[in-house]
Amino acid sequence: MLKQINFEHVHLLPGLFCERAEVNRSYLMELDSQGLLQNFYLEAGIVMPGLQVLEGPATAKMHWGWEAPTCQLRGHFLGHWLSAASMLVATNKDRELKAKLDVIIDELDRCRVLNGGKWIGPIPEKYFKMLENNVYVWSPQYVMHKTLLGLLHAYMYAKNETALQILGSAADWYMDWTGSMAEKNPHAVYSGEEGGMLEVWASLYAITKEEKYLTLAERYSHPSLFQKLANGIDALTGCHANASIPWAHGAAKMYEATGDAKWLSLTEKFWQCAVNDRESYCTGGQNAGEFWVAPHLLGQFMGERNQEFCTVYNMVRLADYLYRFTGDAVYASYIEKNLYNGFLAQQNKHTGMPTYFLPMKPGSKKKWGSKTHDFWCCHGTMVQSQTLYPALCYYEDSTANRLVVGQYIPSTYRRSDNVTVTQSVDMKYYNDGAFFDEHDDSRMSRWFLKFTVKANMPEIFTLSFRVPDWTKHSPVVILNGEEWKNIPVHNGYLDIEREWSDDVISLYFAASLTTETLPDMPDRTAFMEGPIVLAGLCDKDCGIVMDNDNPENALTYVTEHTYDTFPWQQSTYCTAGQAEHITFVPLYNITDERYTIYFTRKPN
Repeated sequence: MLKQINFEHVHLLPGLFCERAEVNRSYLMELDSQGLLQNFYLEAGIVMPGLQVLEGPATAKMHWGWEAPTCQLRGHFLGHWLSAASMLVATNKDRELKAKLDVIIDELDRCRVLNGGKWIGPIPEKYFKMLENNVYVWSPQYVMHKTLLGLLHAYMYAKNETALQILGSAADWYMDWTGSMAEKNPHAVYSGEEGGMLEVWASLYAITKEEKYLTLAERYSHPSLFQKLANGIDALTGCHANASIPWAHGAAKMYEATGDAKWLSLTEKFWQCAVNDRESYCTGGQNAGEFWVAPHLLGQFMGERNQEFCTVYNMVRLADYLYRFTGDAVYASYIEKNLYNGFLAQQNKHTGMPTYFLPMKPGSKKKWGSKTHDFWCCHGTMVQSQTLYPALCYYEDSTANRLVVGQYIPSTYRRSDNVTVTQSVDMKYYNDGAFFDEHDDSRMSRWFLKFTVKANMPEIFTLSFRVPDWTKHSPVVILNGEEWKNIPVHNGYLDIEREWSDDVISLYFAASLTTETLPDMPDRTAFMEGPIVLAGLCDKDCGIVMDNDNPENALTYVTEHTYDTFPWQQSTYCTAGQAEHITFVPLYNITDERYTIYFTRKPN
């Protein structure tokens, strides 16, 4: 089993992922604390300055959209904000963000006291009475899950003790409510989009070993989804995707907390049903209109509302659980594809705002959220996603004294007081220009990688590099200036065991141009460079004349050699021998341009 590393020991270095994380951090700081707390204040009876009477709603310093006081989902975003801020506090030692987070949690504790000592919701307790009476209300347990998870992360990563105390009081409220529901209406516990609650209680039990958290986990551990998975039937087709994935997180956390293999089995069965038994779009996404698409019908459902971002984020989290449990590189490959074509592609690179869905139909355009007037669910998962990168880069296998590199993202990992590992794109700089050695074929590439290992005292361990499943030939490995030949790759990994002191490893993974098709429309073709989807800058599917086995005959690589050109700004192609000239760029680089992903393949 691989062990997740401590957030505090990883720091991102300049590059594409760091740029996106910094845009996200700026947004977290930009948001007004009173706006973040507004619904908690209202529920606790606190009058905000200047808002006793709302004279001008359009100019009022408040958050709107799904955070508006008139929305039943109000208050969900603060939990996401707490989670994201806490992870940045851990990885960046961000004192400014820490101060803001601590003040917000103090204010939440003030609200808890005014609410009677237990309740910490931004919504009325009576919403749970509505669940008891089978009256429709929009996802109150979803709102509470985000709040509780944010507090949990504030304790885990930002070391805020008050957050744990608030969680303890909230757990007492839930002990009372779930206990009374056992007699009044057991179904109420499994309503209100409750899937994430199991993971919260299991996490708290793992941390504190308090029995009340295990009791709550048990009370949330019997959804009908688990029975369907155990019976080996398709439990997901037509099911709300983002309501179902958190159940798998809960099963995974129960396995971590208890060691009971039945929870691992359920987690793997969910993955089998969600991923292996149904195809995905070339981006890695699988849903349409928030629901799971039936196997083999992706083309039929291709439109404006594909790949809800919440599902991308939550499936990456699930893949991370399974990667740690099994070490199987297939999960890391899944994460990689979704980082580029989901995390990056659905974030506005200028503002940090999300696009709720990623449209797949020809001539699509991304619809971006606003900073304070929307607050869709995907606003919340987006701010969290951009803080997750440090946790996905490195894993420890203590039984084999092995450090595993799962994702290739420029970063530094302080493994111990003795050893530090740094990875970056292997560039030679001249006035900020990027040049490569004889292995580069005169091209830049994000897959020329440089690892530097520094050990104060020599130390023996294995450095294990994931070999991407898209690389077109054996990796090039250069250790301390000497090229190594015929290094074996076992189960998707290249292992180097040695006594490390002051060493440099250069790696090159050759990314070929490939294609992917739709299961029900095999004549529709998408182009990829390694894990990265290439989108054509055009407003229609004008067709591509090509042999699927030779995409290089349809597209040709183009670049500009300038001093400010970097590998992650590359991966640009244009059509060759086609009726229309089309430029292809990484999907993650598209902001407001119209684009087409799938093209009809025409015979030569």
